Amino acid sequence: MSLHPNAGKMPAAQSLIDPSELVTAFFTLQPDITVPAQRVSFGTSGHRGSSLNKAFNEAHLLAVAQAVADHRKEQGISGPLYLGFDSHALSYPAFATVLRVLIANAVTVRFEDRQLTPTPAVSHAILAHQGNADGLILTPSHNPPEDGGIKYNPPDGGPADTNVTKVIQSRANAYLEAHLEGVQTLSFERAMASPHAERFDFMADYVHRLGEVVDMEAIKRAGLRLGVHPMGGAAIDYWHAIAQHWDLNISLVEDRVDSRFGFIPCDHDGKIRMDCSSPHAMASLIAVKDKFDLALGNDTDGDRHGIVTPDAGLLNCNRYLAVVVDYLIKHRPHLPQTLGVGTTVVTSAQVGRVARAAGRPFMETPVGVKWFVEGLFGGQLIFGGEESAGGTFVTQDGKPWSTDKDGIIMCLLAAEIQAVTGKSPSQYYQDVIEAQFGATWYQRIDAPITDALKAGFARLDSAVAQGAVLAGEPVADAFTRAPGNDAAIGGLKVVIESGWFAARPSGTEPIYKIYAESFKSQAHLDAIIKDAQALLADWLAKA
Repeated sequence: MSLHPNAGKMPAAQSLIDPSELVTAFFTLQPDITVPAQRVSFGTSGHRGSSLNKAFNEAHLLAVAQAVADHRKEQGISGPLYLGFDSHALSYPAFATVLRVLIANAVTVRFEDRQLTPTPAVSHAILAHQGNADGLILTPSHNPPEDGGIKYNPPDGGPADTNVTKVIQSRANAYLEAHLEGVQTLSFERAMASPHAERFDFMADYVHRLGEVVDMEAIKRAGLRLGVHPMGGAAIDYWHAIAQHWDLNISLVEDRVDSRFGFIPCDHDGKIRMDCSSPHAMASLIAVKDKFDLALGNDTDGDRHGIVTPDAGLLNCNRYLAVVVDYLIKHRPHLPQTLGVGTTVVTSAQVGRVARAAGRPFMETPVGVKWFVEGLFGGQLIFGGEESAGGTFVTQDGKPWSTDKDGIIMCLLAAEIQAVTGKSPSQYYQDVIEAQFGATWYQRIDAPITDALKAGFARLDSAVAQGAVLAGEPVADAFTRAPGNDAAIGGLKVVIESGWFAARPSGTEPIYKIYAESFKSQAHLDAIIKDAQALLADWLAKA
């Protein structure tokens, strides 16, 4: 996909969204349940869409909230539901709508009143609760400003598995088909005044306990100058609180909250996307990297991380995951050797090499941190993460901290790594990971996808690669199910001796993704991608 001329540049004022238009559409436009794109659909991490397209409107949120209330009752979840929202324009209207339904169903809801709440803080609160609590987060993560999103986290604290989201999705669509008959509601005023509406300080417990999961004292002793860009999101106040409570030298290079996100440089396709793993969206932080020992970024709901070093700029998130796994294995000596590592099939092979060399169990899953929840919650994993700058890890005594992605602790761990080893994460990758396992070249390409193409992906079979040649090498393996848990990956992965590629449609945006890695060179990677595109084009043309 060619680079947009505005990539890395500040968006033009006329291209910014009108928040009032989005909110008006949220409350006034009605979805047509006969149109697939206007039904409730839980992708990789929740239901997302724009109110302007009738994909994320009040009716959707009323239906989903009632479906969640039904699910809680059926599963015997009697504890509170922790409710958070981010800074997207549709998140607070969605919060108000969901609250009206949950309180009407006599669900005790805990929330920070008009305070943005990062996803990891919700997950952490669920896990810290003594009993069976769950949560909802109103966020489309790093998606463009016009989008809204909602995701459900059950009592294990992480994103709900497909067996749960399918039930919620099906019931929500049934409520839409019945014109919301059976959905219980209160006015927002009555809901807020209800004893079931409990104000809760997510931030204090999360911030004060960070020393359990990251060596905060080591960061303090090192006196590192840390620059942080929360990308206008829910982590802003958390970073201020972290600096104050732990006495760290943290400067927020940008702490504006504006749902138009006009201060975020355009992404590769010219859209505003609060993606801290994108060098284009992170251009303003990269530009000031030399002012800090380490610069850090989070996306809008704080579940992703971006690591910027003076010597390398934005560190490829795959490389950082390998650094994290290697560092945790070597610097958490009290954790059992039986604790393994989980990544997705589209993550760099370096992570698996690090885990296997250390004698750790290693599992590859489909895309989505939800696949690691059971292992983190049940004490089988030390770390779970994916190539899209998402990851989390256990406390220093092996307990789950957050079973959802936690961009805040992933950023703080980068500071710990530099404080303890004297190497920036990028230097650590070069001096430790590459020195032991050699260099790799990795790339992800995004391209638009139609419903017809998406249907073609659903019919992809490993036989498509049978007898094929990739970058001059015969295909050694091809699969559509993850080797770690035999779950469908929603696409195809093809492996050769010196590299691989994988392709799958996005679960959150109308695009498909090609991931590729070479163990030889950039030219070899380019050849893998070229042959992969030709192979896919031929298959999809026939599908």
